[in-house]
Amino acid sequence: MVVKRHSDIKFIDFLQNELELSSGDIAVALRQRKSDAAPLPMLLWQYGLVNIEQLEKIFDWLDQES
Repeated sequence: MVVKRHSDIKFIDFLQNELELSSGDIAVALRQRKSDAAPLPMLLWQYGLVNIEQLEKIFDWLDQES
């Protein structure tokens, strides 16, 4: 899993620590993001890696970080 920006690293940490997503789950979404160019939160939800409540937490976290 290659993550370049500091904000990406913080987001990955949030996904792993707060939502308890595995590195493998995150890697699937990151690989798909390269081909789809879709936002990572939506890919996580689309592939069933997060539920709607977790998706809301992601958007809340992203709002706080911006």
